[in-house]
Amino acid sequence: MSSDIQSKIADRIQAIPRSGIREFFELVLNAGDVISLGVGEPDFATPWHIREAAIYSLEKGQTSYTSNLGLLELRKSISKYVAQKFSVVYDPAKEVIVTVGVSEALDLAFRALLNPGEEVIYHEPCYVSYSPTIYMAHGVPVVVETQAEDDFALRASAVEKCITPKTKVIMLNFPTNPTGAVMDPKELQGIADLAIKHDLIVITDEIYSELLYDNRTHPSIAALPGMKERTILMHGFSKAFAMTGFRLGYACAPPALTEAMMKIHQYSMLCASITAQVAAVEALEHGAAPMEEMRKAYWRRRNLVVSKLNGAGLKTFQPGGAFYAFPDIRSTGMTSREFATRLLEE
Repeated sequence: MSSDIQSKIADRIQAIPRSGIREFFELVLNAGDVISLGVGEPDFATPWHIREAAIYSLEKGQTSYTSNLGLLELRKSISKYVAQKFSVVYDPAKEVIVTVGVSEALDLAFRALLNPGEEVIYHEPCYVSYSPTIYMAHGVPVVVETQAEDDFALRASAVEKCITPKTKVIMLNFPTNPTGAVMDPKELQGIADLAIKHDLIVITDEIYSELLYDNRTHPSIAALPGMKERTILMHGFSKAFAMTGFRLGYACAPPALTEAMMKIHQYSMLCASITAQVAAVEALEHGAAPMEEMRKAYWRRRNLVVSKLNGAGLKTFQPGGAFYAFPDIRSTGMTSREFATRLLEE
């Protein structure tokens, strides 16, 4: 009977493998005294003033649905924050949508944009969900491989080689999960020029943009001339504010794109949690100081971890942002799965 049920599952879903890192996360949960370094989650508790805002909203009985786009108060705070951080101004009434994490924003964007067979160019190594999310939206993932020998830089020339008549979207994520690479401003301008030349949409995942080190800055492609009208800027609260369990993100985009994403969102999710949204207002309005303390802690940890890995013979790129270290294990002769398994077991 189970085999008959298996045959009923859609072909495209059967073709998607389970996330390898999530499999190891489950193994670690049952492995006893093991420190998990796998999942991209801060080990800090959400700052108290943010938790307190969530608790107070519950005490006041704020337990209803919100607008499909999200609380207007939050959208106004998002618009102000994005303008200050990225120098791009979005209308909170028409150009901001609050989502259940950035992951939902990605799903909404790809489903809103892609017709079957249209291509999305994205760079690897990357967040595990990008390719499956494109595939589930009936799109075709097209990979640009970045290299450790080039500091995992994304080159506009490499992106250009991947553009075909079927290309519709370029997907960016900087600082990058899992390498911590940052984007060179000249290359970013080059990619913007390609997007304009070929009339492409750019999706930029800015979730790690607060977590920068060594006096680096992070420009957003949305702020470049001619790019706001063809860019979906995505961000969220999980990383910089240590709010992973609140499951809250947002997308800023031209009204037509926001409306298209909202259509899907209203039928699949309706709205994000009002409790999380109230907490997010507090985070954006008053969360800068604790966020900076966490960033400094990540910087100290980065220096220690990279030093120790290099000292152990695993050449490790010095990340310019995010909170990951990405050691080169090629010298061991093992695959990543073999290495991770032996590290866990031995």
